[in-house]
Amino acid sequence: QVQLVESGGGLVQAGGSLRLSCAASTSIFSIFVMGWYRQAPGKQRELVATITSGGNTNYADSVKGRFTVSRDNAKNTVLLQMNGLKPEDTAVYYCNAAVGRSSYWGQGTQVTVSS
Repeated sequence: QVQLVESGGGLVQAGGSLRLSCAASTSIFSIFVMGWYRQAPGKQRELVATITSGGNTNYADSVKGRFTVSRDNAKNTVLLQMNGLKPEDTAVYYCNAAVGRSSYWGQGTQVTVSS
């Protein structure tokens, strides 16, 4: 079992920045893929960014060049730095850990971007 707790969400004006943090209850050193997803009202959950244990990253086209995902294995933390935020980035952001055949999710943190 891996428990994930997100923090860092909030209300920001368009063009602003936020940094989301995901703290894991166990060591993430061996977790191959960790990532961030988001779900806007009335829409399906979508991938935002992932990072492998080797540091390889993958981003949704809509956030490339604006968001940066990173992981600190020593602190069991995954971060999402979000710059140049747009109103369409408004959503609940979820942290995810893929462990073998299991997938773990945090409770989510709300990000609201005003125009």
